[in-house]
Amino acid sequence: MFIDTHAHLFFPNFNGELDQVLERARTAGIEKIIVPGTDLATSALAVELSEKYEQIYAAVGIHPHDTKEWKDNLISEIRDLAANKKVVAIGEIGLDYYYDFSPKKIQINAFERQIELAVELNKPIIVHNRESNSDVMNIIKRYKDKNLKAQFHCFAGSLNDARELIEMGHFISFPGNITFKKMETLRNILRRIDINNLLLETDSPFMTPEPYRGKRNEPAHVVLVAEKIAEVHNLTIEDVARTTTYNAYKLFGIGDKPELCFTYQIGQSLYINVTNRCNADCVFCDRKRAAVVKGYNLKMSKSEEPPAEKYIKEIGDPKNYKEIVFCGYGEPTIRWEVVKDIAKYVKDNGGQTRLNTDGHGNFINKKDITPELKDLIDTVSISLNSVNPKQYAQLMNVDTELHAEMIDFAKKANKFSHVVMTIVGLNEVDSEAAKKFVTEEMGVDFRERECF
Repeated sequence: MFIDTHAHLFFPNFNGELDQVLERARTAGIEKIIVPGTDLATSALAVELSEKYEQIYAAVGIHPHDTKEWKDNLISEIRDLAANKKVVAIGEIGLDYYYDFSPKKIQINAFERQIELAVELNKPIIVHNRESNSDVMNIIKRYKDKNLKAQFHCFAGSLNDARELIEMGHFISFPGNITFKKMETLRNILRRIDINNLLLETDSPFMTPEPYRGKRNEPAHVVLVAEKIAEVHNLTIEDVARTTTYNAYKLFGIGDKPELCFTYQIGQSLYINVTNRCNADCVFCDRKRAAVVKGYNLKMSKSEEPPAEKYIKEIGDPKNYKEIVFCGYGEPTIRWEVVKDIAKYVKDNGGQTRLNTDGHGNFINKKDITPELKDLIDTVSISLNSVNPKQYAQLMNVDTELHAEMIDFAKKANKFSHVVMTIVGLNEVDSEAAKKFVTEEMGVDFRERECF
């Protein structure tokens, strides 16, 4: 199932054909569509469409192009429209300095007033940003502690901007322009944004993806956007559909939260949800909140943790997968005996294994468990996170001494398994220093992963 989070279906070039457009969308697997207004009249039309068609939801607001006649009393009219139960956001709002349709000062005032309305109503915003990135970022930062949530549609910022926005809890989306041949720079930014922070959109009737570029865009084409995201992220189209659908639920409240799962497939690998318990409390981890990854619900109490037999049954033939990964939203070595039982089954039946760990397994189990990795765990992926012990402790909310514990674990594990040390893609983390330390001093493989 796909959700097109941005389609202006009230435009005249849809007149007389909307039923057929929606049927093509349903046939393509697009089950829900958000129609954002651009002024009061089109916002009212978006609400009307949402009332007429079950699959349509609305957003209401005034686009920067249409703020020339802005008066603050317009907020009451937007508030009235937003009272409809199918209005899920305030938008499309923002800033646009490319066209000279509205003075910058008026655009900024309209943007801020509508943000304040969204905060008041506890609704997300849908943000338009064209050649106005500095002002947009500065304004959004001012609402960091006011529970504002946003979709940055047709993303136009830098990778660092994206990271900042995602750290604040916002989402990013790209329309069909990511399919254009000359948009490799944009695709490079997309490549570094974790799928857990992306939404799908078409921006219909604009931004038509290849191979239909030059023609009117429509929601059915969101599948082409999803296919390009899958290609860039080396995921399946099912991964993209599942993850972005959950992201739309998380931001807009559309649909249902998925049920708890104990094993979950991403790409060609099968992941084992071992435990939610952890001796660390990383600032970038969602363990204590939703605990959903790529659309899979991993939220699990200790009493819900199943025995090894449950996982083994769900794995079936491990050769059906590239590898079996012990992961989840917790530290798997807390259940080390269960991990070993599952790993033995996998290896006995011709499968490959990987352990994702914070490297505290010896500390947790009060013994050196690294010799037990031999012939059970093919790859150990250890969270280095930072070469600086103080920063490491701050990121993971642990004692600084555990940095040395993690390094020692990595050195010992390297005798029995292939070791990869990873950091998260945070602006404050020195990735070059980490890479040099891992490859030159530790002599193991290095990977930078995007947690945001």
